[in-house]
Amino acid sequence: MSNLRDEAFWDAPMQEPLAPKQGRRTRGRKVTREERMETRGRARALQALYAADLRDLTQVKRIATTVFDDLAIDPAERLFASRLIATVADRGAVLDAALVEVTANWRLERLGAIERSVLRLAAAELAREETPVKVVLQEAVHLAERYGTERSARFVNGVLDAYARRLGRL
Repeated sequence: MSNLRDEAFWDAPMQEPLAPKQGRRTRGRKVTREERMETRGRARALQALYAADLRDLTQVKRIATTVFDDLAIDPAERLFASRLIATVADRGAVLDAALVEVTANWRLERLGAIERSVLRLAAAELAREETPVKVVLQEAVHLAERYGTERSARFVNGVLDAYARRLGRL
């Protein structure tokens, strides 16, 4: 097993974090270029939120810029991800308070960093009201499953379902 000090860890080829899959998520329909860009943009925003959560969430915009520069992401993905990050930065306290209301018996700081970041990302996207609610929920569950666990995905699904209902969007 390699650790962070092993040369093999740092020199290993990087895998693209999100490649759209055919099957259950797409139900046999073609995934458009824009949908792929948005999916990758969400993954990039999640990476930035996760990094900021571990370092200093008040510096999320600066951290996101560094993450996006380091990853040299596509300009369209960067724009999409930046809008989500800006929403978290501008409305973070309000979004967190609303999420706390629907996470019965769970304080946000008790959640794992992935789950917390996915919930913030989805809450920000719901606040923007540009994407259909079901798409936001589906993408958030997919991110939680991909970067967390199946249990994380179920938890995120339950919280976001309650959150969307509280907003009157479901």
